[in-house]
Amino acid sequence: MPINIENMNLLQKYFPEIETPTLEKFQQLEAIYREWNAKINLISRKDIDFLYEKHFLHSLAIAKIIAFQPMARVLDLGTGGGFPGIPLALFFPKTEFVLADSIGKKIQVVQNIIDALEINNAKAINSRAEKIDEQYDFIVSRAVAPAYELMKWTQGKFLKMYNHSLKNGIICLKGGDLQEEIQGIKKTTKVWDIQTFFEEDFFTTKKILYIQMI
Repeated sequence: MPINIENMNLLQKYFPEIETPTLEKFQQLEAIYREWNAKINLISRKDIDFLYEKHFLHSLAIAKIIAFQPMARVLDLGTGGGFPGIPLALFFPKTEFVLADSIGKKIQVVQNIIDALEINNAKAINSRAEKIDEQYDFIVSRAVAPAYELMKWTQGKFLKMYNHSLKNGIICLKGGDLQEEIQGIKKTTKVWDIQTFFEEDFFTTKKILYIQMI
């Protein structure tokens, strides 16, 4: 598949440090998603032509607030079609990513995508949050559940030691006004407007929510 300069430019616009081999991986990822989406509805069919903006770049918004360290462990809870886990795994090749979802059919495809791209720092598992008994530095998600449910599901799943700019916790991609959702949360929270990082209209209402869990 020939390199799409426009898509490469979109990633380089916001991540000038990204290297050509990684850009080429994203290009391959686009082709793989197009192929699989014709067979199984991984993402909305109307979004397939906006993969870079609505899925790749949206996932990488998390990289604007934190740089995951080598050997850190990150769980992508409710990964669906592999977001934000797969783009983050490509961007942070020395960080370990586990992509979990309760829908077996989707998670099989996600593992196939990981294998096809030889993403050695990621694996997919078919599991509900409650069944996962390992611990992580961070748990990421995209519009999976309200914050209080994520906190309940992930209680006790965080490593106590930390070496990031943020203490270990939940980082989730959300949309709309989060004031009501986070009201009453006793733990430290922080919200970023993604439009402060990316200027495309799609990100106007998009947010990143962080909840400190240790």
